[in-house]
Amino acid sequence: MYFLTRFLARLIRAGRLIVVAPGGEEHEFLGSEPGPDVTIRLHHPALAWKLFVKPELASGEAYMDGTLTIERGTLREFFDLITGNMGWQPDNPLNAKNARVRRFRNFVSQYDNSLRATKSVAHHYDLSNELFSRFLDEEMHYSCAYFTDQNPERDLEKAQLEKAEHITTKLLLEPGQSVLDIGCGWGAMALHLRDRVDVDVTGVTLSKEQYELARERATDRGVAEHVRFLFQDYRDIEGTFDRIVSVGMFEHVGLPHHRKFFQVVRDRLKPDGVALLHTIGRADGPGITDDWTAKYIFPRGYVPSLSEIMKSVEKVGLYVTDIEVKRMHYAFTLEEWQRRFQARRGEVREMYDERFCRMFEWYLAASEYAFRNMGHVVFQIQLAREQNAVPLTRDYTMREVEWTAS
Repeated sequence: MYFLTRFLARLIRAGRLIVVAPGGEEHEFLGSEPGPDVTIRLHHPALAWKLFVKPELASGEAYMDGTLTIERGTLREFFDLITGNMGWQPDNPLNAKNARVRRFRNFVSQYDNSLRATKSVAHHYDLSNELFSRFLDEEMHYSCAYFTDQNPERDLEKAQLEKAEHITTKLLLEPGQSVLDIGCGWGAMALHLRDRVDVDVTGVTLSKEQYELARERATDRGVAEHVRFLFQDYRDIEGTFDRIVSVGMFEHVGLPHHRKFFQVVRDRLKPDGVALLHTIGRADGPGITDDWTAKYIFPRGYVPSLSEIMKSVEKVGLYVTDIEVKRMHYAFTLEEWQRRFQARRGEVREMYDERFCRMFEWYLAASEYAFRNMGHVVFQIQLAREQNAVPLTRDYTMREVEWTAS
């Protein structure tokens, strides 16, 4: 316990953490500022060393295996305590551990081709449509919702529709136009665009589960002739489109492939076209994907900083015509996903097992507090090949639009 206690003594600056060792002795870490009060118990003698060497990976695996349990407080309070003390501080011990080595290893691991990309997508998104339907909204938007002042109750269904409408407005769609949806998921965004404006949409995904359900939904709604879905890598798409949209997919592209992604966007966009990228990002500069997330949730995934994104955009000849930063919206979204997941946790346990449930609730809580305390945000970046492709002012993004959910 010696190395772990020294590590935690440096980390905890606010709140209180009590660690109960396997032998029963308690180690208290009390910050000088108020914060969450959490007690955890370690059930294996080797766990303390693992937590010191690889804290993110070891803590997640221990929680999944039941060798780390929370005796006072909740899982969300645990993450609030840990991430609240980590923050953006460059001198916090968790950020400092082997940072250069981990960043290099992270960069190398993100190289892929179509086959590796398909396997990475399947690792998470092909778990089953039944799982995701247990906690997503009815349309199955698996990305940040948009909580406006007109939605004080934070209703998820309404917030996801408002997100979709906000993106629709930024795309400046006109009837008869063609749209490419890169990373279309279960088709929620593509179907919304068709429903709102008389456009033809092509959605691409590398998830078999998403592809099959998206096609089924388009057929059921009678729009299959105008909304088609392809099981295909975005790099293999041919033709040009009036509009391109990508929501919640760019995080899976990987830093080594950023330039290729934006080159594809430019090549597939008509000269007067408009593109909209909606992606999780880092407000605190370049970083790394933690080992637990890379192993269990998103292999080869990476959340980029704005500087990393712009570096690639600038090299392919695209104008950045608008950038909007959404801060706490994803935290609210994840909080609601967690609430819904917990309400139907028993069903998920029957589908998988207890270890899976622990993995998934750890993932949701860790993600939520990355947005609350660790500088994660959402970037909406509007792009064009020509300066005059969009209005000179952004007033059009603020206008009131009448719409109803079908």
